[in-house]
Amino acid sequence: MARYTGPVCKLCRREGIKLFLKGDRCYTDKCALTRRNYAPGQHGHTRKKPTEYALQLREKQKAKRIYGVLEAQFRRYFEMAERQPGITGENLLVILERRLDNVVYRLGLAESRAQARQLVRHNFFTVNGRKVNIPSYLVKVGDVIALKEEKKDSPIAKEIMERAASKTLPAWLSYDANNAVGKVEALPKREDIDIPVEEHLIVELYSR
Repeated sequence: MARYTGPVCKLCRREGIKLFLKGDRCYTDKCALTRRNYAPGQHGHTRKKPTEYALQLREKQKAKRIYGVLEAQFRRYFEMAERQPGITGENLLVILERRLDNVVYRLGLAESRAQARQLVRHNFFTVNGRKVNIPSYLVKVGDVIALKEEKKDSPIAKEIMERAASKTLPAWLSYDANNAVGKVEALPKREDIDIPVEEHLIVELYSR
């Protein structure tokens, strides 16, 4: 499947905000946005007043890049959100938050969503005791996400378990540090989702 494989720091510079695509590095002075706070390319220093369409497009691009989702899948999530009762924009963010790779990241079991996606694909986790290696798997209330027993002795597993023990969790998740087991206690609410996206602009873009 096609996926962006270039420097992810360029994505943050293009959007003009930190998307936290490289985990802990984004909190240090090594962050590219801290050192070069302008868009990449030869015209990056120029400033133009964005059109209404450009603002809407940038919000969609931010959401896609934060969650690591391509256009076709993002569009399917939007159509799913439209069919659900409630506010479409908030429904969309809730669906994105329910992705297994995002839940692994939120539990602190990965440094970034990209690392979480890789760990899921490499069979590091189970959901309700069953192997799930699909990053886009949508969790439900009551689902239990656990680090596989045979993976716990690996160096990377020990590292992520130490990190997860001190992670501040969103209200809709819980985590048992002794057993490396997380649980979905509820569906996330908009106030639980801290990504810097104005979702109503995404709805306006798709409604054009």
